[in-house]
Amino acid sequence: MLEDKVAVIYGAGGSIGGAVARTFAREGARVFLAGRTEATLDAVADEIRSHGGDVDTAIVDALDEQAVDEFVDGVVEETGRLDVSFNLVTYGDVQEPLLDISVEDFTQPITTATRTQFLTTRAAARHMIERESGVILTFGGGGSQTPSGLGGFKVALDALESLRRQWAVELGEHGVRVVTLKTGGIPETIPEEVSGRDKIVADIESGTLLCRAATLEDVQSVAAFVASDKARSMTATEVNISCGALMD
Repeated sequence: MLEDKVAVIYGAGGSIGGAVARTFAREGARVFLAGRTEATLDAVADEIRSHGGDVDTAIVDALDEQAVDEFVDGVVEETGRLDVSFNLVTYGDVQEPLLDISVEDFTQPITTATRTQFLTTRAAARHMIERESGVILTFGGGGSQTPSGLGGFKVALDALESLRRQWAVELGEHGVRVVTLKTGGIPETIPEEVSGRDKIVADIESGTLLCRAATLEDVQSVAAFVASDKARSMTATEVNISCGALMD
């Protein structure tokens, strides 16, 4: 589905970023993996290369305006294009009740999320506009469901949806699509050592309509489809793959 496409993935050393990168490469894209930890990026890149994929890595602080711009400019200078940009960096959120959380911990994910998504989208959009095509993907999604004790995390996701809508409006006339994927939680991404993991997973699964949660494979497959020309009519929207946990 992604033959001859060039894709940039931020946070590519993480579980979701790595999974998406492997699928993009398997579908024919040349993928550029960006992140802050060389070892995790290299591990994903080595696996992609072992299956014949075309991949490059770069150490990039996705909160640094100059670093992001230089990275994206370098990708386009080398390849002549940028077709897909997907930011999957973490936001450093502290999840506590609002009455207990510090103002610094509350605002941290909001500031981080909006800054990094703004910077990476703007850097990609400048080049996509020239070609009058491209796809910006975001991850998380908003919605009316708001569990307690999330600190600023849910507020950050809602802010990103507002930002996504704004980008979609301003980039649509240039042929650039902007879409959010949302899952409601992926048990595979929760480390085994996390305290109370079994209960967290059970709560995620029991909160769905299908009695199962989204998997990394679900995210990979849907992301590849949305990034492809098969989804060329989709923009300014969320793609809900939460198994019914998040009601539209």
